[in-house]
Amino acid sequence: MKTVVNDTFWNRYKELVRTRMIPYQWRVLNDDIDIKIEKERNDASIPSEKSHAIENFKIAAGRSKGEHYGWVFQDSDVYKWLEAAAYTLKNHPDKELMKITDEVVDLIGDAQEKSGYLNTYFTIMEPDHKYKRLGESHELYCAGHFIEAAVAYHEATAAYRGGVGHMETTTAGDVETGHKEVGNSRALEIAVKLADHIDASFGPEEGKIHGMDGHEEIEIGLMKLYHLTGEKRYMKLAEYFLLQRGQDPDFFRRQFREDTGKEAIGGLYHVPLTYFQIHAPLMEQDTAEGHAVRLVYMCTALADVAASTGNEELAAVCRRIWRNIVDKRMYITGGIGSTVNGESFTLDYDLPNDTMYCETCASIGLIFFARQMLRIEPKGEYADVMERALYNTALAGMALDGRHFFYVNPLEVVPEKSKKDPTKSHVKIVRPDWLGCACCPPNLARLIASVEDYIYSEAGRDILVNLFIKSTMVREYEDGEVTVSIDADYPKSGKTAVRIENKTSGAVRVGVRIPGWAKKVSRKVVVGDDTGKAIQTAAGKERLAAAEDGFWYVEAGAGVTVIELEFDMTPQRWYANPLVSEDTGKVSIARGPQVFCAEGVDNGENLHLLSIPSDADLECSWNEELLGGVNVIEAEGVREIDDEAFKTSYAEAGRETRKEGEEAACGQGGLYRKKKAESWEPVKIRMIPYYAWANRGPNEMRVWLREKE
Repeated sequence: MKTVVNDTFWNRYKELVRTRMIPYQWRVLNDDIDIKIEKERNDASIPSEKSHAIENFKIAAGRSKGEHYGWVFQDSDVYKWLEAAAYTLKNHPDKELMKITDEVVDLIGDAQEKSGYLNTYFTIMEPDHKYKRLGESHELYCAGHFIEAAVAYHEATAAYRGGVGHMETTTAGDVETGHKEVGNSRALEIAVKLADHIDASFGPEEGKIHGMDGHEEIEIGLMKLYHLTGEKRYMKLAEYFLLQRGQDPDFFRRQFREDTGKEAIGGLYHVPLTYFQIHAPLMEQDTAEGHAVRLVYMCTALADVAASTGNEELAAVCRRIWRNIVDKRMYITGGIGSTVNGESFTLDYDLPNDTMYCETCASIGLIFFARQMLRIEPKGEYADVMERALYNTALAGMALDGRHFFYVNPLEVVPEKSKKDPTKSHVKIVRPDWLGCACCPPNLARLIASVEDYIYSEAGRDILVNLFIKSTMVREYEDGEVTVSIDADYPKSGKTAVRIENKTSGAVRVGVRIPGWAKKVSRKVVVGDDTGKAIQTAAGKERLAAAEDGFWYVEAGAGVTVIELEFDMTPQRWYANPLVSEDTGKVSIARGPQVFCAEGVDNGENLHLLSIPSDADLECSWNEELLGGVNVIEAEGVREIDDEAFKTSYAEAGRETRKEGEEAACGQGGLYRKKKAESWEPVKIRMIPYYAWANRGPNEMRVWLREKE
């Protein structure tokens, strides 16, 4: 499938990636910009003086002298940047950017060792300790990210080297990658050489390492290489790494005990087995455990393998973990990861709003997972979650200027608490220029730059419309092609038209997702001739098959078929499961896929004193001038007043004179009292989309507000 996006909302973000994020991040990776790099939390061990990522490659390649600086996984920042650049080149030819990216690929190739091994930290600092501390080394994690970038770069640059359609056989190592459009053969050669080295080093065979990386990612890269080349060894190796988890729970600690090298990331040998998803054999896992990003990366690859092989047992594991995340461990914003300790899941229904983690990368990984689940089975729920994470937590990870980024995405912020409470040091009140652990900014760049890959998907001969982003997609069949176009101004408006032009010899079924958040949906099907002129109109039943798992299907015959839909975008109240103790008695407001929040800049301080009456109207209006253009929701609410009873100190209240038999005043003033609040004042509560918060300076923010009966 080839998809082109022409959407107002998303093209603004794609342009931010192309014109600001990629140039800005390139300068950061080269230490060529004066910015403040912040630690993602209070931890003196976090490197935050500079990025040094490109310089690390120059040292490993022998072009410079020096030592490695930064996290052991710093290489992946460059790889994700390269992948994002590849996606933008796919749609926007840019000779200057291609010159830079070609030079980066050459640099990476020069840093690669003759064996195929590639990792700047171990090449520079610990050449005799490769693959000996896999619990912390991130060697395979970085390799996976490079393979992903190489595949994207090979595909994206095909049109520039010999033209689209010019075919060439590329051979790297002893693996023929097949006839492909010519892209950057250098990048693909490095990736194949690296994958072959890993395949020669790991596996169940005698003489190989019987283990896997501490951070899942190589499996995703290997699967992408498999899909590009058709080489089944890569899929087999990805499956091996996945199924190896939990088979030897002492593997990482045994490596730590036996290796004499220095720690790359201190303390990881003390973390619980759940942190690495090795607490049980993979086939027995049924809950989301440990480091949130690792977990969803694992599930992304697992779902890919399951969909690619038809392995129902692997698919069943994916479904179990999915259900646990979505039903019991996911925030309303699509955020995951309840604690800063290990950036991890905790337990069912434990979803604190002000100490959570909700890392940007974790929601991006959840989007990856959802996309692969749609390949296993076409269920609208997967696209619902994809959409929720995309329009809320993922987008909140970057400022509207494209140059400031969140690592952590809270649902409740009080600036003074972030400054003075060490348990909230990870909760930033504005997005930093850059982070010592900078995995999120380039990860977000590559997601947005490739958002077209998530709009549509294939289910056999069927086409699924997952997201309502204005775009055009062409899918080739053996007997012709089908073009599907979406016309929408979403999420500003709920009016959507899906136009299907079928130039094949038979009917093609197109499934359009009906969002789980939609209370009402109107629909109409118009069948046209080859020119698109309407020849038949139906209310829907005549042309619409029965809804199946959250999709409505249309049998589109030859010519043009148009599905006209309108989703009710009226703001709605959402409530948490009663077992989520942090949200008891509170309400969240959403419109379509977007969750809204209240900020101090609009509502004053002490947002916890605000309450929305359960019967208050929720009025929505479009504000073109605010935050690049957003919907604003307003409601008549109330604010609890700090009345006179609390202005009296505890001691003074206890000394008040009273008549015999009169109730003592002690305990009714100062910090505590015996009566509930009785003083309220009417206020207008104003809310903006969650993704746009923290773009107007430091202030309070809150997603969940008290509800007053």
